[in-house]
Amino acid sequence: MEDRFSNIKKFNFWSGNVPALGFPRTTYTDRIFDYIGNKLVKVLVGQRRAGKSYLLRQIANRLIESGVNPKNILYINKEFTDYDFVDSYKDLDALLKYYKESVSPSGKIYLFIDEIQNVKGWEHFVNSHSQDFAEECEIFLSGSNSKMLSGELATLLSGRYVSFEILPFSYSEYLGITKKETSKQSYIDYMESGALPELFVLPNDETKRNYVSAIKDTVLLRDIIQRYSIKDTKLLEDVFVYLVNNASSLVSITNIVNYFKSRKRNTTYDTVANYIGYIEDTFLVHKVERYDIRGKETIAGNTKFYINDLSFKNYLYMGFGYGTGHKLENLIYLELRRAGYDIYVGAMRDKEVDFVARKGDRLVYLQCAYIMVDDQTVEREYAPLRSIKDNYEKVVVSLDDVALPPNEGIKHVQAWKLAEDYL
Repeated sequence: MEDRFSNIKKFNFWSGNVPALGFPRTTYTDRIFDYIGNKLVKVLVGQRRAGKSYLLRQIANRLIESGVNPKNILYINKEFTDYDFVDSYKDLDALLKYYKESVSPSGKIYLFIDEIQNVKGWEHFVNSHSQDFAEECEIFLSGSNSKMLSGELATLLSGRYVSFEILPFSYSEYLGITKKETSKQSYIDYMESGALPELFVLPNDETKRNYVSAIKDTVLLRDIIQRYSIKDTKLLEDVFVYLVNNASSLVSITNIVNYFKSRKRNTTYDTVANYIGYIEDTFLVHKVERYDIRGKETIAGNTKFYINDLSFKNYLYMGFGYGTGHKLENLIYLELRRAGYDIYVGAMRDKEVDFVARKGDRLVYLQCAYIMVDDQTVEREYAPLRSIKDNYEKVVVSLDDVALPPNEGIKHVQAWKLAEDYL
């Protein structure tokens, strides 16, 4: 253990060492710090490479800046090969014990474990140490699978953990890291690139394309194919490609099955449904149900999928055509999700509203449009909102250079101003 422990010192904050912290994401750290100082387990979930590791280190560094002794923080990252010896919850116990003996922390220990799902039986370790009132220990976890909180841990820690979904950079974070000004052009630049943190240290499109491809391959192979013993690996990737290339469009599993069959690829409804579920679990895509605005209930059948980051479209599958309007709709979806809204696709007879977004008592109907070039386009985008007879907020979001005045109670918001001025 001595040699192994020596190898992980470089990842910790002891002896004045400060591991790479990345771009400060204060929106997340402020929110998480509201829960500091108790037995609640703090869990960061999200797609691989969305920035969870940097955030854990930023939280640890902020604890140190607030007066916590660096020796009281233990950081473990199962993505690093130096931690390969930590294979099970018993190994975690052994490492924690050796850390206490070697570093001799005094008082509360802050334990950070990155990609916790890669440790067998980790639930037992977390339950034991987070709830042991004879031991002062506050635990922070990260994971890349949405199901990590739906099994035994949810049962063991019912009401004793808080979860935070970490998404790629928002537009405001993009502005911060690129030093660009708020404008239509910078928003289009954001839309035509990607928002995964590491993309901003890569020098050109080729290296970015290779990086995004490697993320896709890693998620499909390690998080899905190996975990679920997938037999038709090519079909899994093709399902992902289909979802990327049909993002922001209504699709059904039956349509996807028929699409593959038309190309002489035999598959079944259950297989495609399972593969989509696995891809959703890794946060690569998000499914949005349709919502009957008049009946106030969700509708089975067709749904929409949105990509967690547009880099998959922009760098991997740019040859498959869908327009700027679809990308805009995808970004608006992510902004709503980032702001904590529950999101649905609105349906009402023969009309569709892009989003029905609810957070607490606030409900907003949003329609996305690329550019409203003439009165006919304006009428097409405003008509679905006018047909809704309740008094909730109604908004059209677009990339128009000039914001239009309110129209029968419907507001117009320029896309690059939506998150800061409206949400």
